[in-house]
Amino acid sequence: MEKINVSIEEEILQLLKEKGELTVSFLTRFLNERGVECTRQKVERTLRRLSQAGKVEFFYRNGNHRRHYRLVR
Repeated sequence: MEKINVSIEEEILQLLKEKGELTVSFLTRFLNERGVECTRQKVERTLRRLSQAGKVEFFYRNGNHRRHYRLVR
């Protein structure tokens, strides 16, 4: 079975474009469903990098202390 080299950053940006705002757990789940093998920690690290680059932003909703991520408009 060949492994396709996929950029997690590109996949995350595509998911956020398609689905709007998502939490780390949903991003990890959708990436794994697409065949991108990754862990929650790897997704968090990538999101932190994207946030510092100004591509995504995070916010808190409903006081549940979970970060929701979305594309910067």
